[in-house]
Amino acid sequence: MKFILSLLVFVLFWKNNAQESTLSKQVSTFTIEAPQLNASKKIWVYLPKNYTESNKKYPVIYMHDGQNLFDAKTSYVGEWNVDETLDSINAQVIVIGIEHGGDKRVEELTPYKHEKYGGGKADLYLDFIVSTLKPYVDQNYRTKTNAKNTCLWGSSLGGLVSFYGALKYPKVFGKVGCFSPSFWFNRKEIFGMMEQTKSYKTKIYFLCGDDEGDEDMVKDLNAIEYQVNTKRCQCEHLNKTIIVKGGQHNEKLWREGFKKAYLWLF
Repeated sequence: MKFILSLLVFVLFWKNNAQESTLSKQVSTFTIEAPQLNASKKIWVYLPKNYTESNKKYPVIYMHDGQNLFDAKTSYVGEWNVDETLDSINAQVIVIGIEHGGDKRVEELTPYKHEKYGGGKADLYLDFIVSTLKPYVDQNYRTKTNAKNTCLWGSSLGGLVSFYGALKYPKVFGKVGCFSPSFWFNRKEIFGMMEQTKSYKTKIYFLCGDDEGDEDMVKDLNAIEYQVNTKRCQCEHLNKTIIVKGGQHNEKLWREGFKKAYLWLF
């Protein structure tokens, strides 16, 4: 499968490119210890334009693969343009981008071990977000701390761990951006979790392309959406699914889908 190969190349050969930085002045960074992972994590913080001039509190989006969100210089094969997009619509939201773990990325973003690709340490990664990072963010920035105003968002394995994270922590994450989720990695376990879930109140935006190199991508996404719909009344309008014709498993798809997804979720 083409996108599995892309995933492995991403993990094995990721490095900074030689482009000029495109980081917005709305973005800053800090480093925080992640004892759950025995590592330090670089964190990118996007603040809305009027943050320093107001006393407002803001919803927060926690996003994976922070290197690819804001800056062409640190991205693998192109950034998401999150900062430029949010600036252009004067978005009233804080975005926390979490550095991926490099060669530990597969471990951190997958809930269960895969017989071929390993992984399976997402519980530790999510505990870092919930128990270490979120308390720090809530203490140091003006945030709306409840689940309704807290979103988990990612693509590929980041989409998988975002969906799983909301299942595990429904009282923490009330919204999910689930782009091109790699359900194939833990398909049996994730579908099993959904079957055991009695109620699912998370607001979720699904997006994938129909040319991602994995014939099961659209099938898996539709099957998960069906299970989500069995856990609540569709009249609540809490999920939306977009299948992009010709869309491939890359930053272009996710960048172009980000604005509409944000506007729908918030």
